[in-house]
Amino acid sequence: MAWIYIIIAAVFETAWTFSVKFFKLSDLKLLTWHNFYKVDFSFPLLAPLLGYIIFGVGNVYFFSLSIKQLSTATAYAIWTAATLVLIKIAEVSFFNKTVTWTEVFFISLIMIGIMGLRFQVQHINQVP
Repeated sequence: MAWIYIIIAAVFETAWTFSVKFFKLSDLKLLTWHNFYKVDFSFPLLAPLLGYIIFGVGNVYFFSLSIKQLSTATAYAIWTAATLVLIKIAEVSFFNKTVTWTEVFFISLIMIGIMGLRFQVQHINQVP
């Protein structure tokens, strides 16, 4: 179950990262009582802030559940690697960024490392 928690935490971290990317503190100064309730104006300004809070809390919650069952170093390595892979997938899928063969190679190495940690932890749990 810890591995599922890590993947969920990585998804929240990916969403949190893009919330940070689109959050502009200076835009909040544009909000006044007169335009706060206008959804077409206030929602684009508040959505990154709400995402920052919600995705940040979700990330911390699920990551904390995973480190209760796995070693902290293993959980952190897998969480970081999975987040990097998900961020690259999101950039290519949603933001039309390009991906080079070098990036594919190194992302593949990251995925091999995640699988290696998964099998290593599974092997340790089976040894009496």
